[in-house]
Amino acid sequence: MDMNKLFTTCSLTCLLLYCVGCGSKSDSSVDQAERAPSDSAELADLVFEPQTYEATADELLAARLDSADAGEGWIRLFDGHTLFGWEIAGNANWRIEDQSIVVDRGDVCLMCTSIPWKDFELTLEFNADEETNSGVFLRTPLQVEAVGQECYEVNIANDENPFPTASLVEREKVGDDAPKQSYGSWRRMTMRVEGNQVQVSLDGTIVTDYTDPTGLPAGRIGLQHNKGRVAFRDVRLRPLGFQSLLDEQLSQWTRYPEMDAEFTVTDEGAMHVQGGSGQIETHSSYDDFVLLAEYKLPQPEINSGIFFRCIPGDQMMGYECQLSNAMIDDMPLSPADCGTGGIFRRQDARVIAAEPDQWATVVLAAQGDKFAAWVNGVQVSNWQDDREANENPRKGKRTEAGTIMVQGHDETTDALFKQIAIASDPQEGA
Repeated sequence: MDMNKLFTTCSLTCLLLYCVGCGSKSDSSVDQAERAPSDSAELADLVFEPQTYEATADELLAARLDSADAGEGWIRLFDGHTLFGWEIAGNANWRIEDQSIVVDRGDVCLMCTSIPWKDFELTLEFNADEETNSGVFLRTPLQVEAVGQECYEVNIANDENPFPTASLVEREKVGDDAPKQSYGSWRRMTMRVEGNQVQVSLDGTIVTDYTDPTGLPAGRIGLQHNKGRVAFRDVRLRPLGFQSLLDEQLSQWTRYPEMDAEFTVTDEGAMHVQGGSGQIETHSSYDDFVLLAEYKLPQPEINSGIFFRCIPGDQMMGYECQLSNAMIDDMPLSPADCGTGGIFRRQDARVIAAEPDQWATVVLAAQGDKFAAWVNGVQVSNWQDDREANENPRKGKRTEAGTIMVQGHDETTDALFKQIAIASDPQEGA
């Protein structure tokens, strides 16, 4: 096997577990009679197999975001070459063509992110035919029973539909000042979900601004196949609500002076980790969160880590998001020590997306038993903990809140952090 190429197979786990019909069973955005007869007749016995995709290190590294966007927490949900981080929840021909996600045949269903998201800004380009009915589902479960209650569906449909493109199905129709529909061409849609507020922009114009009287919990991002052909590309997300954990006094952290590691703040305001093995620990505990860190390691062999859901007061007894840019034989697809963004001893990073002595970003998402990380905007890990429950994440699954710790690994550790911020509801302090 060429170690400079990465092969991924899009997960059809959800198809096996949930069968077909992910999407709205009571789909009001298109009348059942509108669907082509082939959907129910010719395709009834057709099964679409999951596709295997190949990506080179150069292709994945080319998907990295610029430092300004990455520093704001932007990530790519679709790298342009694989469906890593997505789950197909129905029998449809989801595939990649020309660095776009395309679907045009099969059952009404969703393809969803494996990680749920709560407050975020999502932007993408879509290309739909005039007869297409599709949508982008926000805060959605894998299988939707009632679209007006369980999720926000941003519709993609023509003007004959009760909810034309950029409307929220069963919630709010797009305004009359929406840009004119253009079929068969790429259009930009941006969605912002924060608290109970949902705002949709189409081609740069805000066209829907909705306040939900009840609100929804965190849920997945879903792309829908309903009727006709639709394509998506440049799918990016920025979590909202980050709160900084760094200040000049490191006042939100507990120090352990009996340990060898030293944690100081530079004149530029970055936290400097050096001196040996040790830890610094947040006062607050967190269960589900998104964390954004900007770090720099001067040499590939230098090692540090961000531990999370730790047992408060214990010595790094938590999950670890590795920080290491070391690779085998200079091959980015072969991490030498798990790799930055990998979940240490659980799942290696699929590519080393950071470089020595350069600032890099890590976005780490933890939701229930699901964990994922992005380095410089490219997703490098996607892991679900299926072990038996245990207070100590080193021994089993921990979903209850725990502290965040930054590690000094050994006497060679020399790490800088100019940003550590978290979006979550903190629990009681450690």
